[in-house]
Amino acid sequence: MDFEESFMSAQDFDLVQVEQAQEMKESTTTTPPPVANKRGRKPGKKSSDKVDIRAKLERSRQSARECRARKKLRYQYLEELVTDREKAVISLRQELDKYRMWCVEVDEGKIPDGLPGLLDELGAVKQEAGGVLIM
Repeated sequence: MDFEESFMSAQDFDLVQVEQAQEMKESTTTTPPPVANKRGRKPGKKSSDKVDIRAKLERSRQSARECRARKKLRYQYLEELVTDREKAVISLRQELDKYRMWCVEVDEGKIPDGLPGLLDELGAVKQEAGGVLIM
């Protein structure tokens, strides 16, 4: 085998280069398969999409109605709770005023109306044989 025969001829070399260039061109020009996005509208579905969108919108509207109804009930409950607490505060203030008046009367040496009945109710009064009230 001669030294010259071991090498490719110029024509063969040119053909190899052309083939390699075509392979490179094909590999770079082919686009990779499209990656499916998970967001946004999907192409290709037209008629069924409208039905799906309408159903989705109706579900959204229904959910909003239910949310507003729950919110309304919650506010009604909280308003009733506040009203009950305000009534309790008013009642306790009246009771406190009554006890303050009783304290003033006791300081003046008077026995307030209702005090003996209250003490009997509470069982805080014990009478001894001499008739003296001991608390």
